[in-house]
Amino acid sequence: MKRLNNSENATEDQVIALFEFATEGIILTNKKGEIILINPAALKLFNYEKEELLGKSIETLIPWRFHHAHLQYRKAFNEQPANRTMGHGRNLFARTKDGREFPVEVSLSYYRQDDTLFVIAFIVDITQRKRSEQSMLDQRAQLEKITADMRKLNAELETKVEQRTRILQEALKELEKSQREVNEALNKEREMNEIKSRFVSMASHEFRTPLSTVLSSAALISRYTKEDEQDKRDKHIKRIKDSVKHLNELLEDFLSLGKLDEGRIKAETSAFNVQEFLEDLIDEMKSTQKEGQLIDQHYSGGKEFVTDKRLLKNILINLLGNAIKFSAEGSVITLDIREQNDYLMLSVKDEGVGISEEDQRHLFSSFYRGKNAVNIEGTGLGLHIVKRYIDLLKGSIRLESSMNSGTTVFVRLPISPI
Repeated sequence: MKRLNNSENATEDQVIALFEFATEGIILTNKKGEIILINPAALKLFNYEKEELLGKSIETLIPWRFHHAHLQYRKAFNEQPANRTMGHGRNLFARTKDGREFPVEVSLSYYRQDDTLFVIAFIVDITQRKRSEQSMLDQRAQLEKITADMRKLNAELETKVEQRTRILQEALKELEKSQREVNEALNKEREMNEIKSRFVSMASHEFRTPLSTVLSSAALISRYTKEDEQDKRDKHIKRIKDSVKHLNELLEDFLSLGKLDEGRIKAETSAFNVQEFLEDLIDEMKSTQKEGQLIDQHYSGGKEFVTDKRLLKNILINLLGNAIKFSAEGSVITLDIREQNDYLMLSVKDEGVGISEEDQRHLFSSFYRGKNAVNIEGTGLGLHIVKRYIDLLKGSIRLESSMNSGTTVFVRLPISPI
């Protein structure tokens, strides 16, 4: 049996690190509701040591008064399992080791291995959010009381209409201002909840499939011990490699987004040979092309161009990767680059499934995926990251597409000072 190479071991370490260093609590239980895996964030959340929870019932972490209802809910879930994302309106509570209760939001996912059901729970402490919501409600009630008081005062002091009217007008202006602030805060909270829900739902789905493939293939490899079964071992080793590669791509997207959000990625410009750059890029993309696919590359311009070579490479890898992913076998992908008036003009054209007008309005948003791409692997972060890279280079991006007629992406980058 072949051993995993260093690259695959490194990727496995990254997957373990994602579980160990996640900021949300993650718990894996079996069909009986027994805890079989729990990450450090969850241990810290409930103030337990790992040895105190492994093998224990999940009800250990739930207040006593909810035990009976939760047992019924868990039984129903096991009979008809279904993914449930955060934000479904349920008021849920958890209990720490010392008996302290706190509100939580829980996302449930599941997978089967050898006909055995396993349930994954993503847990977030929303104590601060509940306090913020209560504070907003209290502020709104207070503002409404002020409005009522002002109206009563205006009725009682009709003899001083002009003076009281001015006071009322000022009070109403402040009220409207405060109301706008409250609404803006609530809208921002709602948007953050939606982004978090999309992330948790997407992550649980995208990670579950390759992980299940790795587990099943690793188990099957051990059954093929004869020399004449090498082709069967190779088949499952390839499945493991493909799944690990997909996991690595997911991690790279998450890491890139995190670095961008933290401001850790800066444009570092230098002069480089464009033709050599493109030849290396096309050669690197060959390993991802489908059977019979061709990248038709054209370049016209000077020998060198000045920009951030690393960011430009990431932009083109992402755009070409999308074209390959969403195009059929035997299709042609056209990469056209030309230098024009101190600008580098790039276009990537494919013959793929295309993008609807409705989806085009949201493609550069984080975690957004087109309706005709739900069955194709991806995080919904690629074009969002590309747009932010192009913004760092002071460039622009736009696309033209229609359903089943392919997509063309246009990028315009200015020459940068060294």
